[in-house]
Amino acid sequence: MNKKSNTVPFHKFMGFPAFVGLQAMILLVITPFIPFTPEVMGKGLLVWAAFQAWAMYFLGGATINMAFKTFAGYVGGIIASVILIELGGVFGGLNGSTVPWGTVLAVFFVAFLIISTDRVPSINFLPSYFIGSGAYFAIITYVRRPDSIGVYPWYFQVAVPLLIAAVLGLVFGWATVVFKVWFDSKLAND
Repeated sequence: MNKKSNTVPFHKFMGFPAFVGLQAMILLVITPFIPFTPEVMGKGLLVWAAFQAWAMYFLGGATINMAFKTFAGYVGGIIASVILIELGGVFGGLNGSTVPWGTVLAVFFVAFLIISTDRVPSINFLPSYFIGSGAYFAIITYVRRPDSIGVYPWYFQVAVPLLIAAVLGLVFGWATVVFKVWFDSKLAND
């Protein structure tokens, strides 16, 4: 928020919060219609994921370049989650009665991979990896793997709607900024 917008009387500023509120309403209405969403997946989780991506757009500096980095981080976070699930199974025999050593080792490996992306300028927005991974884990716990499909289609069954929700959130973030720039210029000309 810039200082100039704080000097504008609230009645003139109301258009911007009204626009954001309208966007939030629209997001709530369209998110349940995200294609490929399994019936058992809670639609509220996709709304949550879309709002997270909207916030990530601002956290990343509200630029198109950072939107792409954010999306790459969501994809990377999902991949990291799948690796973690798979390694947890591979190392499961190492789990003790009090410390799940197999999971601990898998987490070390995945965290190492995620933090290593900081060295790759085109995909180095680390918060999006953690947010994407956390959202994926939250959603996948609600979607039981059906016996009729294998494990890899199950991973995609959760990833695809999550990524669509993330794109929606990023687009809404972009629209917020575009509207804010237009609205501020309109206020400046009044």
